[in-house]
Amino acid sequence: MYDILLGFMLVLSVFIIIVVAMQPTKTQNASNAFLGGASQLFGKQKARGFEAVLIKTTIVCIVLFFVIALALTRFF
Repeated sequence: MYDILLGFMLVLSVFIIIVVAMQPTKTQNASNAFLGGASQLFGKQKARGFEAVLIKTTIVCIVLFFVIALALTRFF
């Protein structure tokens, strides 16, 4: 059981790296560095489509990762 959970944790960690790397960047231009991102404060929009799926996938994978990590340390 320990080896199965450890293997699943390894695969999940690689999947988390891939999903995080696929997410688009939040900075659109160099003016955000000087304005402090004020343009994003008023023009904030919810993530839609592929970006929303990536965010939800990342959250689920990270929660699973920590649950498995706690299970491995607590029970084995």
